[in-house]
Amino acid sequence: MEAAATSPLRFKSNYAVSRKIEPFYKGGRVQINRDGKFMVCPCGTKLNVIDVETGALHSLQQDDEENISSFVLSPDDEILVTGSRALLLKQWNWRENKCVRTWKAVHVAPVASMAFDSTSTLLATGGCDSTIKIWDMIKQYCTHNLKGSSGVVHLVEFHPDTSRLQLFSSSIDYKIRIWDLNSSKCVAMLDGHFSAVTSLAFADGNTLISSGRDKICMVWDLKTRESKRTVPVYESVEAAILLPEKGDFSQLGVKKQGLHFVTAGSKGILKVWEVATAACVYTQPVPFELKEEASERSLTQCMLVPERNEIVTVSVEHNIVFYDAQTLQLRKQLAGYNDEVLDVKFLGPGDSHVVVATNSPQLKVFELATSHCQILYGHTETILALDVFRKGLMFVSCAKDKSLRVWRMNKDGRVICVAQGLGHAHGVGAVSCSRLKESFIVTSSQDCTIKIWNIPESLTFKAKAALISSPEILHAKVTERGHDKDINSVTVSPNDKLIATGSQDRLAKLWSCSDCSLLGVFTGHKRGIWCVQFSPVDQILATSSADGTLKLWGLRDFSCLKTFEGHDASVLKIIFVSRGTQLLSSGSDGLLKLWTIKTNECVKTLDGHEDKIWGLHSNKQDDMVVTASSDSCITLWKDVTEIEEKEAQAKQEEQIMKEQELSNLLHEKRYLKALGLAISLDRPHTVLMVVKAILKETDGRKHLEENIVRLRKDQKEAVLTFLVTWNTNSRNCHEAQAVIETLLKHEAPDSLLQYSGIKSAVESLLPYTERHFQRLSRLLQASMFIDFMWQNMRLADAAQQEDVTL
Repeated sequence: MEAAATSPLRFKSNYAVSRKIEPFYKGGRVQINRDGKFMVCPCGTKLNVIDVETGALHSLQQDDEENISSFVLSPDDEILVTGSRALLLKQWNWRENKCVRTWKAVHVAPVASMAFDSTSTLLATGGCDSTIKIWDMIKQYCTHNLKGSSGVVHLVEFHPDTSRLQLFSSSIDYKIRIWDLNSSKCVAMLDGHFSAVTSLAFADGNTLISSGRDKICMVWDLKTRESKRTVPVYESVEAAILLPEKGDFSQLGVKKQGLHFVTAGSKGILKVWEVATAACVYTQPVPFELKEEASERSLTQCMLVPERNEIVTVSVEHNIVFYDAQTLQLRKQLAGYNDEVLDVKFLGPGDSHVVVATNSPQLKVFELATSHCQILYGHTETILALDVFRKGLMFVSCAKDKSLRVWRMNKDGRVICVAQGLGHAHGVGAVSCSRLKESFIVTSSQDCTIKIWNIPESLTFKAKAALISSPEILHAKVTERGHDKDINSVTVSPNDKLIATGSQDRLAKLWSCSDCSLLGVFTGHKRGIWCVQFSPVDQILATSSADGTLKLWGLRDFSCLKTFEGHDASVLKIIFVSRGTQLLSSGSDGLLKLWTIKTNECVKTLDGHEDKIWGLHSNKQDDMVVTASSDSCITLWKDVTEIEEKEAQAKQEEQIMKEQELSNLLHEKRYLKALGLAISLDRPHTVLMVVKAILKETDGRKHLEENIVRLRKDQKEAVLTFLVTWNTNSRNCHEAQAVIETLLKHEAPDSLLQYSGIKSAVESLLPYTERHFQRLSRLLQASMFIDFMWQNMRLADAAQQEDVTL
């Protein structure tokens, strides 16, 4: 901050998107490649490949714009196959984003499930049309068409032992069918589940574990094809995975040798079960209350990544969590979909994180370097607003549940709730922190009141020392009815002495911080006020409104000093940047605008969102801005003013150098190099000057011909576009025609036709050339007439002289 304060003030002129946190997963099966480095997630019509380490993604985009119904990645990581609602199967080279081949699925309804065998040569597709097709991926044809299932085939799995050539499937009749691929017949049906079978896990050649939504897991003997054991799980099970026999799983309650498996389901927790006793030996502790019925925390998928010794879970609210397989310690969490983002703020001492309020009761804290996402539980209804204290470690959230919560980030980056404030009668819609010290919080609510909450010093001390086990209760010091309608925004002045509020009643008001007494009212906006902000350097308040304007007000006399007009929609958020000399505003049309206060002008309009921008915040260094929108995207913008200025300066210097070189070349009569340089500078007039200089030489035409012929094809194309312009002017048409003549003489018609823009060039050249020709014809006629007149006059004159001499 000190460095920023001492450096000379530089107006910003542009921001560029440096990174986007956008939805990459909207439901469906997720798959992780063999080494655990990449994760493939379906997202509507595209498939996203995410680098697990950094969170960077690239997309496999389909041409037909149809939703992907299922996909599978082969065990050897080479082949990725997708099936869409267009009833097509596509094979992808997923590392290079290329579709290698497309073929018809032959199913008459979309493909619901897919699986590869362990050799990656056979692909099974289960369709919504009750059939299963098996494809040879090397010879590229359909080898089997298995009929007999009832309803959608939502699960297909090959037996891991390829010598058996067996396929297992399950459909809506809850039975597990075993297909023999040698005879293409269903050889057995395992009947025991009373609801949909969700996963199959093969323990060894002859043991199968199946999980179902009927709250049980079943252990099957594949020799006798009978059920060996039923394990009651007491929750709808979406996935069962076997723990490897090798490895120390004692922390997960594994005390004896024998089969153990992990279940994930509707309660949203992982449980470890022993097959021999059908007992639950471990239940994962979680930071939320367990619900019996399915909720947004329910797990839809669970996978084991042996290479990295990880267990990965996927939840209903699209969160993907990576755990250490031996301890179930959380390693990483990614948020696949954020829904509508209502607020965002930079967090951490070096602005290394952002905290995000999405349309849910949970807060998300993203680490920008790795995309790791912490989910903070506490509020019971949608969080509406956030604010961060100056040091960037403590922050406050307020929600529809009529409460506010104070959170603190530890040194290791973990965030805990340290305090809670209750007292508002309605949802708390706006919050602001004290600016100098972590001493108080101001909130405003839909009950039209403002409350000031003191933070005891003992609380901040305990929070720093990490001594708080459960949130302390805060009590409001002052409550004041502030407006007649909803209060949309509240802010504290940089010296902690004033509070400003903006309301739907079109008024902004100024209050004293000590006793919440009203100091003045700002009237002038035609519609409700969405945001109020104090200037960091002047006694000025900025307001933004649904009338599309921003206004600056003097705090001494409450008069309007300036109005900024330019937004075509409601202005939802404003912040001061460049040490209070510029403003950034965000609108409900998804646009960001940068304003210079002194000149009243909009310097730049940035289009980075599709919907309302609710969140806008600048970092401490004042070189990054984060925006959050209803389009569920969080965008980080970098100040590129300095970079652009340096680029422009470097370009200008390069231009001057080239111009100097050009004049030197012309002086030295090195015309070929001069032509090449003038063409590279994209200077039609300079090229014309060079051509004129060549033509002035003795044997000029010959020299011109030699120089034009030696140009590269791209340079000739450039000259052709230039001479079209020269030819429009009678002064320069001779040079244009001389170059055309050279090109026509030395270039074959076929090669001329390959030139880019030849058609438009010929169309432009013809009418002007005709006009020049007619002008020359008229000139020739006129000169002939003058010559004739001159000859006649001379003859008459000569005859008179002869008479005189006689």
